[in-house]
Amino acid sequence: MGQKMLMKGNEAIAEAAIQAGCRFFFGYPITPQNQIPEYMSKRLPKMEGGCFLQAESEVAAINMVYGAAGAGARVMTSSSSPGISLKQEGISYIVGAELPCVIVNMVRGGPGLGSIQPAQSDYYQSTRGGGHGDYRMLVLAPSSVQEAVELTMDAFDLADKYRNPVLVMGDGLIGQMMEPVEMPEPRVNKDLPPKTWAATGWKPGCGRDRAIINSLYIDPAVLEKHVNHLYEKYAVMEQTECRWQEEMTEDADYVIVAYGTTARIARSAMRKLRAEGIRAGLIRPITLWPFPAAPIAKAAEHAKAFLTVEMSMGQMVDDVKLAVEGKKPVHFFGRTGGIVPTVREIITQVEALAKEGE
Repeated sequence: MGQKMLMKGNEAIAEAAIQAGCRFFFGYPITPQNQIPEYMSKRLPKMEGGCFLQAESEVAAINMVYGAAGAGARVMTSSSSPGISLKQEGISYIVGAELPCVIVNMVRGGPGLGSIQPAQSDYYQSTRGGGHGDYRMLVLAPSSVQEAVELTMDAFDLADKYRNPVLVMGDGLIGQMMEPVEMPEPRVNKDLPPKTWAATGWKPGCGRDRAIINSLYIDPAVLEKHVNHLYEKYAVMEQTECRWQEEMTEDADYVIVAYGTTARIARSAMRKLRAEGIRAGLIRPITLWPFPAAPIAKAAEHAKAFLTVEMSMGQMVDDVKLAVEGKKPVHFFGRTGGIVPTVREIITQVEALAKEGE
């Protein structure tokens, strides 16, 4: 690890991508992630083989990602909610063609153009595919700038490991806040398989088959076989890539479930509740997909109730309910439109649950 420096979240993510070997970035401006393409526009042209290109639209940008990924490059794009929606067709094609890439979404309030303030209301879109067809993406949700750096670097390795897009999902707060960051050294993961599938040029007698990048399967039986193959990969992801953080859940009567920057606020509320004598705990999903159902199910064996806190009208709460399987009550508290829940609001919600449970 190098020297600590104060960095804005968006810029730290961009630098982390470069340190992870990303040399191609295609994107289009939208608040609140604009510092990512701005930073890339300065840094990538100075890197050997680096290419930054501001596309004419989000649709163009994601198809440029398809092309670079098909040639075996480490490539990234970033956007915010409406821009990610525009990229969905291309993302589905990339998944279908089994291409690795990293996509960053700094979520803003919606629906529609909404606001430029932070939100978490793209959870459904991110964890349920978002585009057309049967597919999944690994979704990583950092709660600090340092974690955003580390998860961005991990995202490139995970994308290459599974030949699948990986989504880093933050929000306006993560993108805009400044925190001390230790930037890891450039990473080369030697355990990753060679990209023999990449379309890097072919001529007769070169000793290998043509590389064909494709997501079109006209024969239904062939397509079903392909989709089943994709879901075999997803099953491995569910077994091996699930990440979460637990705090004070062993004896917790009331378990708060929150991710991203909302989890930081929930952590402060949890500590104040403990000081009041209310046994609160926190489970923070780091992978939104695969979702960490196991620790939630385990906590349901002894907890009296759960409170899911989100910057939305309630989306992750559905996955919490599925994990709890009706064994205990699951409550929800959310703010939306770009409004951030406060520590006091969360405390009040848990205090009310504790009073009901007396």
